Amino acid sequence: MTTEVTQLTVEELATLMKKAAGVTVDPDDLASRAETPFAEFGLDSLGLLGIVGELENRHGLPLPTDAERCKSPREFLDLVNGALTRGA
Repeated sequence: MTTEVTQLTVEELATLMKKAAGVTVDPDDLASRAETPFAEFGLDSLGLLGIVGELENRHGLPLPTDAERCKSPREFLDLVNGALTRGA
């Protein structure tokens, strides 16, 4: 099922971190520390892969293969939002 393409926000990323990886992070903290490595928030590569899978299912399109290798929330948001804008 394809849904309307929108930009992924920091708030949505924080929600996905909880849903897909069980990592609870305050969206304001995530926004203020967007350059901080995911590992410092407690998110590993498998958790990030779960987030990528959730987003692919939600939007009905594949994300770039390097999405699960992003090191920080800012890098991930930039890559995902670029892909969503282009239609991957």
